[in-house]
Amino acid sequence: MTSTNGTTSTNGTTSTNGTTAAHRAATDRTTSTHRAPPGDVARLALHQFPYDLRAFLRNPQSRFFTLALPVLFLVIFASVFGGHNTVKVPGGTIDTSVYYVPGIIALGIIGASFVNLVISVTAQREAGVLKRRRATPVPAASVIAGRALTAVVVAVVITTLLLVIGWALYGAHIPARTAPAMAVTVVLGALSFCCLGYALASVIRNEDAAQPVTQAVMLPLYFISGVFIASSVLPRWLVDIANVFPVHHLVAALLTAYNPHTTGAGFAWTDLLIVAAWGLGGLLIALRRFSWLPRGG
Repeated sequence: MTSTNGTTSTNGTTSTNGTTAAHRAATDRTTSTHRAPPGDVARLALHQFPYDLRAFLRNPQSRFFTLALPVLFLVIFASVFGGHNTVKVPGGTIDTSVYYVPGIIALGIIGASFVNLVISVTAQREAGVLKRRRATPVPAASVIAGRALTAVVVAVVITTLLLVIGWALYGAHIPARTAPAMAVTVVLGALSFCCLGYALASVIRNEDAAQPVTQAVMLPLYFISGVFIASSVLPRWLVDIANVFPVHHLVAALLTAYNPHTTGAGFAWTDLLIVAAWGLGGLLIALRRFSWLPRGG
């Protein structure tokens, strides 16, 4: 009996150690398999992109909050506060309805690349989708890059839609000389907020908390960063707080490119650098904390 128990105990220990060693070996093999040349990473990211885009388009909630809601906000705010009202901007004044176009574009970019990404990535992680994807030969960088590319494309689409509405309804347009600055700002803003989205997703423990957390983070920043209320009419102390965060600088960079009084190419380099710095910080946090496994918290 003792011998049998001892043997059983020994076998159990051996089995446990063997399982642990096998798991580590499998993890090492998976990690090494996922190391691929940059060309392969880019090719596989482009291959992954249509699937992520299709998943986005098939989700009614994502479509509404990312594509329809910014349009509703633009029409509502421009109708309520527009008319013959004007807003002070660098170089002069513009109609309030025109002012809201770049502000709501910023909201659309953040919705596509930050809010929607945090919610979808958290849901996929907790459902085990990310774990299954990580177990495939597709490099992790390709999976992440494919999702980021989806966010950038959706951000460009909502930006184009809002620009068309601003032109058709409010006579607003981008000066030709600043159009490249607008394009660069949209892409850089989307990529930076993607990095911040992965960083925030890494600290959210369950799917139910994802949307409340993102709204709690972003709604106050929308109000103090010039999205819903012009910064020129806000108390100075609120503007100083907003200056710390990237939303204010994304709005400012978009307004610089959209402002008809802007001279030169329209690149707000200081604001763009601050947005990029926040994105880099988010990337570093995501690299250290991001998990492919469900947390079940």
